Amino acid sequence: MPTGTTRIRLRPANSSRLSFGVQVSLALFAIAYAVLMLRNSPDTQDFYWLSYVFLAFCVVYLGFILVHNAPVFGTQSYFEFAPGYLVHKAGLFRPKQVFAAESMNMLELLPRQLRVRLKDGDIHVLNMREVKGTRRRAVLRGQLEGFAKRYGVQLREEASADQ
Repeated sequence: MPTGTTRIRLRPANSSRLSFGVQVSLALFAIAYAVLMLRNSPDTQDFYWLSYVFLAFCVVYLGFILVHNAPVFGTQSYFEFAPGYLVHKAGLFRPKQVFAAESMNMLELLPRQLRVRLKDGDIHVLNMREVKGTRRRAVLRGQLEGFAKRYGVQLREEASADQ
C-alpha cells in the first residue's frame, strides 16, 4: 500500500438469504454426494461424465463462496483515503468507485450512509452499515474529517442515538 493512503476494511452487509456457514455446508455436502456418485456408479453407465461435471460445478461454487466471503486474496471491500481521492470498493467482483476531492461539493455523514455530493449535482450514497465496530467507525470519521479539512470539502455530520 503506498504511503499516504489509509484503507478501512468493510464487512459486506448480510444481504444473502443463506449465511456463509450454510452455503459452505451445502457445497461440501454436494461435493461429498458427487464423490459418492462417482465411486458407486459403474463405468458403463451412459451419463457417467455428468457426475464429473456436477463435481466440477460444486468445487467452483465452493471456491466462489470462499473468495466472495472470506479475505482469501486480501481485503476486497474497503474505503480508501488516497491523496486527493476517496475510493470505495464494494467487493471482489465489483468495480471501484473513485471520487476526486476537487469534484466534491460536500460529504454528508449520516448514521447509516455516507453521501458524496459532487459539484455537477450527482449524489453517491455509500452504505455505512458495512463498517463494523465502534473503533473502525471512529477511525473512518476521523479520516473523513481529515480528508475534508485537507481538501476544503464541506463535511456535514448527523449524530444518532445508537453511536
